[in-house]
Amino acid sequence: MDKPRFRLSHFDANEGRLVLAADGMDFDNAEAMLDRFCQLIDANAQDKQTDADLHTWLVDFEGVTFMLKAEHYSASVWLERLGKEGDEELLFLHRWLSRQLAFS
Repeated sequence: MDKPRFRLSHFDANEGRLVLAADGMDFDNAEAMLDRFCQLIDANAQDKQTDADLHTWLVDFEGVTFMLKAEHYSASVWLERLGKEGDEELLFLHRWLSRQLAFS
């Protein structure tokens, strides 16, 4: 697989969701792309589930558990907070990824 191309799509602070476009993602490479995304942000997968059209992972980022999802039909990846924790981490990732992905 070529180097995955992620682009920020949108950030919804109220809903606690950071969405990225994942150029070139399909069902067969979605797990590898999620692995690469986790490496990029230094997150650790705690649990992985694959359904017909959705990959759903629990990931730890900076001590906070998030839901990481990938849907190949829309070629999107999104990170969601699970509870009240995670707003600061999502805001940090939004700002950091804005800079990192601009140069990739």
